Amino acid sequence: MGKLAYISLFVAALSVLLGERFINLRKRCLATREIVPKHLPNCVALKNLDYGSEDITILENGLALISTGLKFPGLPSSDVPGKIFLLDLQDSQMKPVELRMPRNFDLDSFNPHGISVYIDPSDSTVYLFVVNHPQQKSQVELFKFVEEDRALEHLKTIKHELLYSVNDIVAVGVDSFYATNDHYFNQEILKVFVEPLLPLTWANVVYYSTEEVKVVSEGYFFANGINMSPDKRYIYVVEFFDQKVHVLERKEDNSLANVKSFISHLTSLLLWVHSVTTSRLTLKMVTFG
Repeated sequence: MGKLAYISLFVAALSVLLGERFINLRKRCLATREIVPKHLPNCVALKNLDYGSEDITILENGLALISTGLKFPGLPSSDVPGKIFLLDLQDSQMKPVELRMPRNFDLDSFNPHGISVYIDPSDSTVYLFVVNHPQQKSQVELFKFVEEDRALEHLKTIKHELLYSVNDIVAVGVDSFYATNDHYFNQEILKVFVEPLLPLTWANVVYYSTEEVKVVSEGYFFANGINMSPDKRYIYVVEFFDQKVHVLERKEDNSLANVKSFISHLTSLLLWVHSVTTSRLTLKMVTFG
């Protein structure tokens, strides 16, 4: 058999493999099912949040902080820099207000993803952690939320080699948090094509503090949303493509131990999880047609 025949067989086999992987990925994305619109009477479309409204965190006083303007490969986006909005859930007008950003912050490259709030028990200061992707890189911005001024004060930028593809974050202290890396590779072609098509369960969860930074859980196919139970004993991690929610127990050294996992059985993919009570979770869903 000549070289041309071998090449032809290789190309044919590769085409079959890629075709099978693509079909499998479409099934994981639930792209083939019928979408039935449902119009609920109490739902209100919030203005100015058209593109890239990725995450929301709700304070005990009914104020919600919302990140918008995310630019993510393959998804529609705007040329306008990212923003953080404030929404009073107790106000019947339901009008989001853009928070004033500090002058010492590079707003032009602001590309916010997941967010989390930590309230200092000693003085009730509200700290906002924001996953930021300037030039498609990953870093975490730490802000102080000044409610009376409807403004944010930028305190510092956190970078680390283990925080390379951060999706979501949950703060556990003024200088500490857990974060999900949704991919294993940094290169876009490997992230967009190789990982989803194979598929590779190499995504992980990282613990960060000023004393140590370490991988505390791994083996995920696109680790997405992350949150913590009200009693701070458990961490919840959402696995995007497999529609799973993982329950992990926090240890004294801040490592995580698997407790259980469950499949959502919902008709949409999971983005993030919000802990309402120790035994009740709210899941954010996304639909691809």
